Parts: sequence; structure tokens; C-alpha cells
Amino acid sequence: MRFLKSRRRWLSWWDGRIRSLLFDIAVAFLCIPSGDWGIPTDSVVVNAAQILVVFATFLVRRRFPWVPIAMLVPLSIFSDPGPAIFVAVYTMARYRGPSMQLWAAYAVAFGASMLGAKNLEPVDVVPVVLGLLLITAFPLLLGLWVFQRKQLLASLRERAEQAERERDLLAERAVTAERRRIAREMHDVVAHRCSVITLQAGALTMTAPDERTGEVAEVIRSTSATALTELRSMLQVLRDDGHEATGDLADDASAEGIANLVEDAAAAGADVRLTRPDPMPETSTEVGRAAYRVVQEALTNAGKHAPGAPVRVDITADDDVEVTVTNGPGRDDGAEAVPGSGYGLIGMRERVTLAGGALRAGRTEDGGYRVRAVFPALG
Repeated sequence: MRFLKSRRRWLSWWDGRIRSLLFDIAVAFLCIPSGDWGIPTDSVVVNAAQILVVFATFLVRRRFPWVPIAMLVPLSIFSDPGPAIFVAVYTMARYRGPSMQLWAAYAVAFGASMLGAKNLEPVDVVPVVLGLLLITAFPLLLGLWVFQRKQLLASLRERAEQAERERDLLAERAVTAERRRIAREMHDVVAHRCSVITLQAGALTMTAPDERTGEVAEVIRSTSATALTELRSMLQVLRDDGHEATGDLADDASAEGIANLVEDAAAAGADVRLTRPDPMPETSTEVGRAAYRVVQEALTNAGKHAPGAPVRVDITADDDVEVTVTNGPGRDDGAEAVPGSGYGLIGMRERVTLAGGALRAGRTEDGGYRVRAVFPALG
């Protein structure tokens, strides 16, 4: 990783790509004049220095486009610039675009090319000038095309990113509006009906003709009040868009709260028994809430589909935490079945999966039903 960061740093002039550096090295070698420089010296060091200067000039052309343009003047005076003119003009057009710098650089390059055409006859001046204009115009136009193409691609990329950001913003606003609409509907409909149930059950508790009726009415009132508390917590989460709500939807929705679920079901007349380790196994918040909801949904389903059947809740903790709810076959007493939404088992499976566990549910040999959830132990 350190090597990659170092390579990006010293290759920043070539957009972090080695192939761009190798391409510029090849271009720099191509721009070195091959003929006599016209300098009266036989020193190998001087000749090597001249070659090195030209090579370095065209090697850094991406970062300093003016340097190759300035080098054209001595090259045209002492030698034949050759391909260096085309490379210098293209580089300036490619990295500076249509600007005063480009036209000034083009004038310098054209003047340098005229210096290379020495000792012309007067009759040859006009054709040579027109030819040089056409020749030097080609790299100029090519560089401008590449520059404009890069600008266009950058503009299209920016528009695409802006459109994506706007789409995400619109989707977020739509989700927020839908959450608030659901919160309003739940408050106006569900909360109102739960409040009515709580008030009526409270009134029945006070005016019950016998003790058993009063106990059942108190269970209904207590359950309705708990449901209202959970509903208010859920409405707060929906209205806060899930960003500021840090608490659980219900304080009792944990592995420790399973005992309260069983007690409430037993108080309502259900034949339910709980077996659990003492102390309860330590679990994460997600696992505890999922286990609580599994037991809650399983008890509800047992009451709806097998009323009066004995229910057993078993919690074990060895390598994993296992929660099992088993109910016997229901008695057909002619009572109308309580309608269900059809999403209870799906919701349980989703909760267990999100908590990192696995859920299995199905009929038992005696015609009952068993729900078994296995969660990973904490740590």
C-alpha cells in the first residue's frame, strides 16, 4: 500500500499511470534532433548535455507546456526541430485549450519553423509559408479536439453525478413523506382504537361482576396500554426518519422480557410454560429483540390458530442461544378463527436472519406447531 501511494505521488504528472510516462519517454526520444547541432565542439559531455536538456524538456511537457515551445527556438537555430514542433503545438493546445497562451505559443512555433526554412528563394516564400501553416495547424486542431472532448466528458460526468444525487434526494424525500404518512395513519386509526380498548377494559375492571372477569379485563387493559406505549415509540421512529431515534421500540423487547410475555399470556388464561436458564444468557440488543419478537409472534399464533392448546417456551444456551416455542393441536370448539395477516412467519424469519440466526418452523408429529430460532452467542 505504501508503494502504491508513493508511485501515485511521483507519477502525478502522468495521471498516476506508468504507460503515460513510458509514452512521454518515447516521444521525448523522438524529439531529439538526429543531425548536427551546428555547435563547434567535439566534447561528448556537451553533446550528452544537449540531448539530456531536450529529452527533459519534452518529458515534462504535460506539466509545463510552455517549456517545449521555448525549446523550439534554439532547436530551429542550431538544428532541425523536426517532430518537436508538432509535439509542442499539440501539447499546448491539449492542455491549455483555446486561449491567448495557445495563440502566442502557436506564433512562436510558427516562427521557429520559419527559422528552420533558411535560405529560401523569394519565389518559394509563399508556398513554404502556406505549407508550414497547414502542417502546424494539424497538431493545433488535434490538440483542441482532445481538449474539448475531455471537457465534454467531464461535463457529462458531472451532470450524471448531479442527476444521481438529485434522484437519491428525491427518493429520500419520498421515503420521508411515506414514513410520515404511515405515522399519521397509525396514529389516527390504530392508536385511537387501542385507546378505546384500554378505556373500555379499564371501565370493565372497575365494574366487573366477579373477580375472574376483573382479572381478564385488567389483562386486556394492561396489554392495550403496553401496545400503546410500543406504538408511540414506533411513531417517534417514523417521524424522526430513523436518524434521531436511538432507543428501542419497546424497553421490554429483550431476552429478559420474554418472562413478562409468558406471564401476560398466562394471566389471559393461556396454558403456557417457560423453561429458561438462570441467569439468562447474555445477548446483543439485536439478538435479544429478535428472540423477544419470535416468542411474541409464536404465542400470538398459538392463541389464534390453536386456542386452548398447551404452549411450551424453551430457552437454552450452549454454544448458541436457542429459542423454541411449541404448542399442541388446537381444540375445535366452533369459535370463529381470528384472522391473520399472513406475514407473521415471514417477519419472524426476517428478524432472525438480520440478527445473524436461523429459523425453522413446522408441524409436529402430534399435529401441533413448533417454532425454533437459533442465534449466535455473544462473544
